[in-house]
Amino acid sequence: MGPRRRTTAARPSRRGGRLLLAAPLALIAAVTTVDVLAPPEVHLGPFLIAAPAVTASFAGARTTACVGALAVLAQSVVALVRTSLTDLNHTFQIIALVLISVIATFFAHLRERDENRVVRLRSIAQAAQSVVLRPLPDRAGPLHIASVYLAAEEEAQMGGDLYAAARTASGTRLLIGDARGKGLDAISEASLVLGAFRVTARREEELPELVGHLEAGVGSAEEAGGAARAGPGAGEGAEPAEEAFVTALVLDVPDGEPVVRLVNCGHPPPILLRAGRVIPLETAGASPPLGLADLVSPEVTVETFPFGVGDVLLLYTDGVVEARDRSRAFYPLRQRLAAWSGDDPPALLEHLRADLEAYAGGHLGDDVALVAVERLAPKP
Repeated sequence: MGPRRRTTAARPSRRGGRLLLAAPLALIAAVTTVDVLAPPEVHLGPFLIAAPAVTASFAGARTTACVGALAVLAQSVVALVRTSLTDLNHTFQIIALVLISVIATFFAHLRERDENRVVRLRSIAQAAQSVVLRPLPDRAGPLHIASVYLAAEEEAQMGGDLYAAARTASGTRLLIGDARGKGLDAISEASLVLGAFRVTARREEELPELVGHLEAGVGSAEEAGGAARAGPGAGEGAEPAEEAFVTALVLDVPDGEPVVRLVNCGHPPPILLRAGRVIPLETAGASPPLGLADLVSPEVTVETFPFGVGDVLLLYTDGVVEARDRSRAFYPLRQRLAAWSGDDPPALLEHLRADLEAYAGGHLGDDVALVAVERLAPKP
């Protein structure tokens, strides 16, 4: 199960556009019919202006121009039936209708151009997302893995949340994290951590050494970013750059042992689902977030927990537990998991995704990343 994210269409569907187009066409037909049959002192022609104006709100420039031309033609027919085209009243109505149609067509062109630009930018974002946040493998040795990514911004493809997996000679290593802040800075920090993990996770190093490499990546990015933001002319009075850091969980799941070893760098603890029980894997001592080793004691603590066949390990970012409902109450993740009766990782994440979005009313306050890992029985 690959990463899923909410997306919206840039414009109405073709069928929806046809249904919307029926409204201005019906308006032209109705106004023309009534205007022809109305008494001489009644003039409904100005109502035709609404047809191209409404069309410009959902259709392109060509369709808007066609509707405008049809409205002008209808007004001309009314003028010929009731008086003549040279009648002063109808002449001014036709001129006004032509001007409004031209203006509406121009604004429809601008809106269509902006929509096409958004579509191009979204395609670029999708390409970047596929490079930076690669889908996790469905299987990694004895592990069954599923993942979900939900961006807080509806049009965004990814933010500062991250996850990755890498196979080693003896097992699987997993990473989930959350870069501080939002926007390009958070995405940049996330990409650097992911790059460092992909380069070093396959080496036969212990978890503290791996965390050290990730820490160095965030630290170098912070120095480069601070220098870039300060600029060459920055003096002593320049405002210091904000500290960059990434909360993370780094896990090592050996193939031949029913355990999971993890380092918690200031991240929400993973949750183990075992035979209907919900067990948070709280560590005795959490290491500092990546990027803060210079400010906090850099000691890295590795802890080991049982992780046997049939167990499911849920990794998540704080966007899950910080989601709120209308009463501003936080999402009760552990209680929701306790009510879950299945054990399949893709089904679990699909359930959590739907439940979380329903709980938050479809408006998440922060990006959400979810990874579920199940240990399967070894093949005979």
